[in-house]
Amino acid sequence: MSVHGPRINVMLSTRRLGRGLLALLCGAVLLGLIPSTATLEEIKKRGSMVVATEDNYPPFEFVQDGQPAGLDHDLYKLLKDWAGFQVRQEILPWQGLLAGVVSGQFDVALSAATISDQRAQQLYFAMPIAEATHYYMKRKGDTRIQSIKDLSGLTAGMQQGSSIHQRLPEIDALLQKSGGKLGKVSLYASFPEAYQDLANGRIDYVLNSVVAIADVIRKRPNDFELGQAVVPVGYHAWAVKRGNKELRDFLNQFFVEQRKNGNLYRLQEKWLGRSFPDLPWEARLPGNRPMPE
Repeated sequence: MSVHGPRINVMLSTRRLGRGLLALLCGAVLLGLIPSTATLEEIKKRGSMVVATEDNYPPFEFVQDGQPAGLDHDLYKLLKDWAGFQVRQEILPWQGLLAGVVSGQFDVALSAATISDQRAQQLYFAMPIAEATHYYMKRKGDTRIQSIKDLSGLTAGMQQGSSIHQRLPEIDALLQKSGGKLGKVSLYASFPEAYQDLANGRIDYVLNSVVAIADVIRKRPNDFELGQAVVPVGYHAWAVKRGNKELRDFLNQFFVEQRKNGNLYRLQEKWLGRSFPDLPWEARLPGNRPMPE
């Protein structure tokens, strides 16, 4: 698999750390200089919550005319007014976002994360903000691809660390049922990079959620076509560290209010081109399976 875009690997060996530095690190944790997961009560006491949002995942979160835009940014504005304490946002590439929530660097992944079995082992998800069933997208007029079985042996593109990246064994198993196999996979720092390589013929198809793909096709109808679903129905949702039930329930209370007053559906129409009034009222695994306890 090829990976596009810069990669920075930072390795820290405890064997290189003197005892004095290790003691300083331990002291920093005790003093709160290194973040740990904060409960809702602790967030209220300190008066602020830190949320993390991806930098480039339209139509959910992206930059437009130099300003943050998308569904999640508009929801962030509503959350700031609703929360009763300061909500501070950090915008960063996807690759470090969920890990930052798990480590305690951020309180909430205020981002359109796709709920998956693997992520549910480390995260609690709030109720969904949109459907996230994954489809393939091909170049307009590419007659080689008429159905899922035609993807066999072709080059796929997707974001590194995305949920569909984690589910590639499922795609391979699906292709094997018709005598095919998964071809080369090119990984990108963001999905827009994959879209551009698809348009330029460097890859044959992109796997992404139907909402994101539909947004791209609306903007570039002469370049791309929507294919078929490659996995069971799934959902986008915000996330907190697993075990932080109170904070997850706090976010669910926010979403209940935004659904009842119509704000969520209005913003879905604005950014996604359609609303999702039949979303479940709690997080669900792909295929509408219940979340693990």
